Amino acid sequence: MALRVLRKMAERSFSTGVPLARDKVLFTPGPLTTSLSVKQACLRDLGSRDIEFVNTVKSIRSELVKIGNLPAAEYTAIPMQGSGTFAVESVITTFVPRSNGKLLIISNGSYGLRMEAISKTLGIQVVHLKYAETEWPSLSEIEATLKAHPDLTNVATVHCETSSGIINPVEKIGALVKQHVPNALFFVDAMSSFGGVPLDIVGGNIHFVVSSANKCIQGIPGFGFILAHKEHLLRCAGQARSLSLDLVAQFKGLENDGQFRFTPPTHSLLAFRQALKELEEEGGVSARSQRYQTNKAILQKGMTALGFKELLSPEVSSYVITTYLFPNHPNFKFSEFYGRLNDKNFVIYPGKVTQADCFRIGSIGHLFPDDVRGLLAAIKEVCAEMNLPLPLAQ
Repeated sequence: MALRVLRKMAERSFSTGVPLARDKVLFTPGPLTTSLSVKQACLRDLGSRDIEFVNTVKSIRSELVKIGNLPAAEYTAIPMQGSGTFAVESVITTFVPRSNGKLLIISNGSYGLRMEAISKTLGIQVVHLKYAETEWPSLSEIEATLKAHPDLTNVATVHCETSSGIINPVEKIGALVKQHVPNALFFVDAMSSFGGVPLDIVGGNIHFVVSSANKCIQGIPGFGFILAHKEHLLRCAGQARSLSLDLVAQFKGLENDGQFRFTPPTHSLLAFRQALKELEEEGGVSARSQRYQTNKAILQKGMTALGFKELLSPEVSSYVITTYLFPNHPNFKFSEFYGRLNDKNFVIYPGKVTQADCFRIGSIGHLFPDDVRGLLAAIKEVCAEMNLPLPLAQ
């Protein structure tokens, strides 16, 4: 009796509506601003072995393969619980052979360095080509390294380094891998680009791609996912140095009965299903890419007018996130700048590069031109409040 009363009270309070806190607008690389319908999609409970949930996971996996423009007979999508880094580690721990494995990492930012940290923790032999955070990797140096190490079993790099916003020529790197070490497996971390930046996975000779639910597909945190070439994936059986992050075991479990081996993030997956639907309704990757590019163009024009300077040159910069240098003025303090914007319900991101004092502003997520214009107006107000003369002098 008491239980029925409590349930009726809960239903009544929900249906009459409790005032919702206003969401701040997130100009971040993820977690990012999501649509109301994506939020609403996860406001229900569903058993992890329920047929509806099993079918939800099946449809998500199928849709991800389609978004990647991949032949379903050759590629598969594998969700992996945890943050995007869990998915990255699941690939590295699984696809590098235990005996005589040798991994080339090509990095120009924090997430490439994280690949190295993961590999060293796993005891994997690494050859590491490190480049400045503001520059593309040298294709000639990569080619020379591939020639000098014909025993490489694996190669890994990052598509969009959100530590700076640089976009790397991964398809060209993949072509070099295919030419000089054709038996090596090529892995691309496309965490902040997949679903919003076109990527030729097949043409780029890419065997494994990782992204996350809470990036360009505009879901909520809870899992990452791996797009993998099935034949090469199955050859990695028995190589994983982890139980829970064994990518082959995860794939086989999902293929056998449609279920995760360990507790899945049910609510995140329900939200992700809705996010995939909204991506399709928007017009797919090309349409979403265009919206993100429009956001970036408005941001770039406005910030330039205010006197802010970008860290990267236009030739290497992506439209996913933009890094701006701190103004050269004694009144500028980032913590105050950030806090004042936050009070106005706009959230930007601290800098992550090591060579400059900077901050970042994302263009992805459920953001539209008016959101960007609102942020620019707020930045102008904050500069006035901090007695920063505009346009800023660098």
